[in-house]
Parts: sequence; structure tokens; C-alpha cells
Amino acid sequence: MRLRRDAAKLSPRVARSYYLPVAQRRPQPNRNKSGALAWISDTVRRRGLFGALRHYAAAAVELLRDLTPARRQSRYGDIDYDFEHNVDSTWATVSLRTRLRELLSGGQYQPSEPELFHEILNSLPVAVDGFTFIDLGSGKGRTLLMASEYPFRKIVGVELIAELHRAAEENIRLYRSATQRCSQIEAVCADACEFVLPATPLVLYLFHPLPEVGLQRVLRNLERSLEQSPRPGWIVYHNPAMDSILGASRALVRAGGTEQYSVFKNL
Repeated sequence: MRLRRDAAKLSPRVARSYYLPVAQRRPQPNRNKSGALAWISDTVRRRGLFGALRHYAAAAVELLRDLTPARRQSRYGDIDYDFEHNVDSTWATVSLRTRLRELLSGGQYQPSEPELFHEILNSLPVAVDGFTFIDLGSGKGRTLLMASEYPFRKIVGVELIAELHRAAEENIRLYRSATQRCSQIEAVCADACEFVLPATPLVLYLFHPLPEVGLQRVLRNLERSLEQSPRPGWIVYHNPAMDSILGASRALVRAGGTEQYSVFKNL
């Protein structure tokens, strides 16, 4: 079987996790509570009681389907990047414990596809020298590694889930590329809604990591940061399901994009 032969090419760390189930990215929790109770509370608030019950029932069915051999095998469509760089950034090698935790949060974790990521970065009409690249909801850090192919001043990934954060740290430690242009890469385990943005020119990357309330909080933090320390700021929104929230900001203007992503800049 090809998947088993390919698994042999990976490092022992990646190979051991090769047949573990998929994870999904989550919304940020209500800080008045903690853990699963916060996520459940936020889901009930957004969807209503019966809507939340329907949501969790559907998510549980999907989780069970994900455990079938056919579905598990199909999730390795994003494994090529890991083979090439000997890292573990795929969405298919996350523990069942985290998968269950993500079920409660109702989000979806998925690493960025390399070809599209480079298309997005190359579309920015600005030289990124001196900019800090920040990925909110950075998961296992694949985006951070790909961003290191550009001459950013620094690269920062912010991830709330500890398992994904630890994987990102290990991937950063292992990653080597002859074309790498930025070696200042940092993974931070924190709530994206509370992360303090550095007072440097920014490229802020969002792969639809947050629900509406969380995205609004991030936007308010960004607006406040840009007002306190005026500087160039570019926001890349991959899978822009709530594009209108950024579009409604008086501090931002749309600067490009496609159906797959939007690009905004500060005024």
C-alpha cells in the first residue's frame, strides 16, 4: 500500500503519528469560563440551545465517519509538504483527544496549501523586508515555515491548542530549506483574541481561524494597535467566510484577492 511505503520516508516522530485521526480548528473560548464549558457556552449563545444540539450531533457523526479506514486514508491528501521537508504539519496526525476537544469548539483545522499560500504572498504589492508575519491560529506551523521563504523581519504563530503548538515548535526546530530567508520564527501558545501585536509593520495571516465574535475582537485589537503605533499593516484572509467584517472596518480598505482569499491594508 502506497501510504505505508510513504510513511517509511518520514522521521520516526512523524511516522508514529501517521495513522492518528484528524483535528479541526476551533473558535476562541469565552474567557469568563474555561475549556470545554467555555466553547459549549459560546456555541449555545451563537446557535441557541437546539441549534447547538444539532451542531454537536452532526459533528459527532462526522467524527465517527472520520474514524473509518476510507476517510482516514483520504485525509492524507496534504502530506506531500511533510514528505518534502520531514515535518509533521498535516491535519491527519492529531490525537483523538484533541479531535474531541475540537468537536466541542465547532471549528475546523486545516493547514494552508503551499501553492495557494505562495500565490497569496506574491500578490502583496509591497516588499516585506522589515515586516513581521503573524499567523493567528497557526496550528502545527506549516504557514510559518512557508513564510520563512520570504525576507520577513520575524515570523510569529499564535495557537491556543497545546498539542498543535508543541508540533509547531518541533517543526520549527527541524525545518531546513536552502531557500529560507527568515530564521526568526516563534511559536506562541496563546489566545489569538488577546495577543498583543508588535509595533512593527505587519502582515497578519488568517486562515478563517475564528468565529464572528473572535474575529471582531481581533479586528478591534488590530485597529487599536495601528492607531497607537501608526505603521503599514496588511491583512490576508484565507477562506474569507466573514469577509464583510473586515470590509466594514473604517481602518482598512480592500486591496485585492480572489474567491479563495482577501487582502486588506490599513488606511
